[in-house]
Amino acid sequence: MGRFPVTPAQAGNATPAIRFEDCPAKTRSLPDGTIVEGRSVLSHCQIVGELARCLMSRFPEPMRARLFPVGSEMVAGSHDIGKVSPTFVAKIFKACDIDYKAMPALARVSPELEKQWGGHAGVSQATAEEMNVPKYVAEILGQHHGFTPPADDKRGDAETFGGPQWFEERKKLVAALKACLQTDWPTFQSAAQARVVAGLTSVADWIGSGAFFENPDENWQPNITAALNDAGFIKPVIRQGLSFAEVFDPVNNAMQMREPQALFVEQVSGPGVYILEAQMGMGKTEAALYAAYQLLAQEKATGIYFALPTQLTSNKIYDRFNAFLKQIASGETPQQSLLLHSGAWLQDTEIGEEGSPGGAWFNQNKRGLLAPFAVGTIDQALMAVMNVKHGFVRAFGLAGKVVILDEVHSYDLYTGTILDELVAFLRQINCTVIILSATLSQARREALLQQTTTSAAYPLITAVAEKRELVEVGVPTVDGKPIALHFCREDKSALDEALMRAAEGQQVLWIENTVAQAQQRYLDIASLAAQAGCETGLLHSRFTPHDRDKNETRWVAQYGRAKWSERGHCGRILVGTQVLEQSLDIDADFLVSRFAPTDMLLQRLGRLWRHADTPRHASANAECWLLAPTLEQALANPRQAFGLSAMVYSQYVLCRSLEVWQEMQSIQLPSGIRPLIDQTYVERPETGQWASLLHELKNGSRFRTGEQAQQALARLTLSRGGKTLPEHKAETRYSDQDTHDLLLLRSLRSQDGATHIRLLNGNTLTLPHGRHRLTKTEWRTLAIKLHQQLVRVNPAYCPPKIAKHELENFRLHEVFYLGRPEDDEALLRVAIVSDAGELLTLDGRLAGDKHVLEYREDLGFRAISNKE
Repeated sequence: MGRFPVTPAQAGNATPAIRFEDCPAKTRSLPDGTIVEGRSVLSHCQIVGELARCLMSRFPEPMRARLFPVGSEMVAGSHDIGKVSPTFVAKIFKACDIDYKAMPALARVSPELEKQWGGHAGVSQATAEEMNVPKYVAEILGQHHGFTPPADDKRGDAETFGGPQWFEERKKLVAALKACLQTDWPTFQSAAQARVVAGLTSVADWIGSGAFFENPDENWQPNITAALNDAGFIKPVIRQGLSFAEVFDPVNNAMQMREPQALFVEQVSGPGVYILEAQMGMGKTEAALYAAYQLLAQEKATGIYFALPTQLTSNKIYDRFNAFLKQIASGETPQQSLLLHSGAWLQDTEIGEEGSPGGAWFNQNKRGLLAPFAVGTIDQALMAVMNVKHGFVRAFGLAGKVVILDEVHSYDLYTGTILDELVAFLRQINCTVIILSATLSQARREALLQQTTTSAAYPLITAVAEKRELVEVGVPTVDGKPIALHFCREDKSALDEALMRAAEGQQVLWIENTVAQAQQRYLDIASLAAQAGCETGLLHSRFTPHDRDKNETRWVAQYGRAKWSERGHCGRILVGTQVLEQSLDIDADFLVSRFAPTDMLLQRLGRLWRHADTPRHASANAECWLLAPTLEQALANPRQAFGLSAMVYSQYVLCRSLEVWQEMQSIQLPSGIRPLIDQTYVERPETGQWASLLHELKNGSRFRTGEQAQQALARLTLSRGGKTLPEHKAETRYSDQDTHDLLLLRSLRSQDGATHIRLLNGNTLTLPHGRHRLTKTEWRTLAIKLHQQLVRVNPAYCPPKIAKHELENFRLHEVFYLGRPEDDEALLRVAIVSDAGELLTLDGRLAGDKHVLEYREDLGFRAISNKE
């Protein structure tokens, strides 16, 4: 019979099949680097089914029953039935250096062919369809690697999949799994429920492919709990009955809830959508977190995902979030569940191959969705409803959590369309959605809730709990100190004023609308400020994480409570982009802002005289200078009048905003917020130039895509039909094309069986050629350090693409996910930074074509046109 008994090919030319019990699912690497067979398909599928069962058990009842229909573990366990197929078995044997051609069942097989149907996942899907499984099941099996396989035209018993004999073995495998797991196929109540189980399936597969289950000679059952804990799926133990002060002011125990906070917490009773509109600095974050704490304590939620507009803002809320977690989590909760995206967290959690260095989900921004508690960008949450690779894993990660969406006013119609879909989806998967904004228009509020609202109060709480009517609660409030406004037509005047104020000892904030403008302004200011004895800083999104974190830590502390004692030592000017207007507790004495839409300007004003007790220089006055053209100039030629800002924001919205602000000499907050928002965004009939600008907003121009097309494009990304998008093509923001990771190094060379890397700070790293030469922990440590050297840049400014095999020659695939170019996934880009700051290719040429590309520790990444 030989090593692998085959089922008899009784008549004709039927392809003989290897018994399902003898089909391998994995390879594994021995300590000396030798590749051998790993677990069988049956063993691996059992493991994944049991992991899924255990994962589901960590959700509280009755949430578990609503999210996971009976038999969900059977779907997870059956994901790899397609591995019982000749092309896959041949591929495994080939990797193990076994002569598969000598076996009758594989003699005529070519493993490379399986790319045509999406590999074994395509066989799983076609087999399930042939077996007439319940709705959604076959699709889930096909998508467990993140995308829909191109197998729609093939039957489960097709000759390309081995014909009837192999199909029978796959059916026997399914029967064996039903017996092992003691369950049958589930029946799904909705597409949302199926999407969550699809995510459960992928995650259970990742963990089941990890180190705890590699050795087929070891008993796997005792490792289930340890593997889930090691992956970070730890159910936190929440302390009961904590007051607001005990959570946020544990030392003094004196902090009391303000009235808007108390009223909001009172409304949040369980899954549903809750919107808190209140002025900047009111404590919306604390209100949301305390409401979330109460739901966790009542087991009405499984965790918290705090979603912010940008990576910069999400970085700075970590400290506040970690302090909150330390108070609410009992000492029984293992520390690793609270390690929020630190390097230690990545080192201490392991979710199998996909989440290891070189895997697609080693990235901390993605992994965070799967942890009980995480702070991240809105983009990762939005992908839960997009037709993007592993979108359903994000859906599973969010299921049952409190999802806090901060600063929702700052999204355009494209992102807003996806956001509306996300909120509706989260309601279906037992989430509590908390939406925070200082400047929400009525139209956006109604779109998020998908129902009509009536109140014009401000601050305002709007609540739609599960199976309850909409509630609107107005909150009384008192205005703060009036802010003086001054319109400035010339940058030079504002520059002189900012320098003069800083020289007096004031803390100045200067906000631009583009990174390029912010970098130029910093260059204009830095040397002059130094001569005057003042400090200057720059914050934007195009720094490496290493440099960004260093800059943020210094400047957010300097302009916040942490460094009040040093505030009077000297004047300072902090220059930045929109990242300064969102979620940062910074407090300036004087503000200069490039003109922007009303809601953005109000956010920026929230960083000016934010706290009544902030120590200030005697010369300081609550004042903002707005760099803006006249309305006449703007209407006559908005592109020229607004400059680069007209490429960032709609010209119609800029002009409507300018019309509202141009005569204002001061503003009072919060009472001025609602009228300004309403006046800017209320729909009205237009004529003349106004009508032309409105038409361009709706229908677009050669410079800008119109709102109608944006909305259509956004809906296209939500479609489940068509090809699954790779992440870099699944834009979550229409204007945001910063989709390529660029690795910046001082040098990179391969020599003596290792890759030698010098980082920007001069430190050196060595990647050995051979994964077995380092432990998994050592590889993770290297990967974490190298991920700190990435910057995300517009594809137009990227250095030339390097072939994947060249990157692999440097062993970069051991520490970075290099994508699958065959699926149109973006490759990592690499550049060498010279001592002068210029970006070079690996062979020493200038990295830019139409631009000179630079990176400086104080400026970040920038592209300078060769025409300049």
